[in-house]
Amino acid sequence: MPPTGIPRPVSIYVIIPTYNEGPVLAATVTDLLKYGYSVVVVDDGSRVPATQYLKGFRAYYLRHLTNLGQGAALQTGTDFALQQNADVIVHFDADGQHSPELIPSLIEPIHQGECDIVMGSRFLKASDRKQVPLEKRILLKAGVFVTWLFSGVWLSDTHNGFRALSADAAKQIRMTENGFAHATEILELIKRAGLRYKEIPATIRYTEYSRAKGQSILNSINIVFDLVLRKVMR
Repeated sequence: MPPTGIPRPVSIYVIIPTYNEGPVLAATVTDLLKYGYSVVVVDDGSRVPATQYLKGFRAYYLRHLTNLGQGAALQTGTDFALQQNADVIVHFDADGQHSPELIPSLIEPIHQGECDIVMGSRFLKASDRKQVPLEKRILLKAGVFVTWLFSGVWLSDTHNGFRALSADAAKQIRMTENGFAHATEILELIKRAGLRYKEIPATIRYTEYSRAKGQSILNSINIVFDLVLRKVMR
């Protein structure tokens, strides 16, 4: 029986947005299920439904009929987790970059009442920084500045998809930015709601698959365009 105030693993819901990830997704889900977490896979309109790779898995499966974007998939999964009375919600990439072993340290500040939201950072430890390819490091640091301009929040790593939210915090954050720009929108919503946040070191596992998938400069330009358009449309 866990100590009072510390949720059981089953009440920790791990949301995995996925789009055409294929067999890599199965390995990611397998690793998470070993720890007893409630895993929610949100298939964002993959050409081959992700169920093809998850047969026999004890995970929740939700599917968008069309590709709406990572932000939309995360919101769908978060809404579902809240309906299931989740205590803590964790956002987790499908491609194997994040390590389940880091989840306890990610959610510990929430358990201790230090903050409402915890975000993983690749830039708080020298050993983690070295794992990030140089071109990606430059792109991410530019993203920190752009995100600060739009959200008013300065972090060391603003586009790391590894984060944890208390249930109360998740109820106060509703993403409307469907694409990758949701990472900036989240920070804007955090600031507006007055939620407490912190970063913790997070080692990213860069596999050949994740390196090949990457995030292109064109995609980064699209994120900035989405942010500008969102500001103008307000």
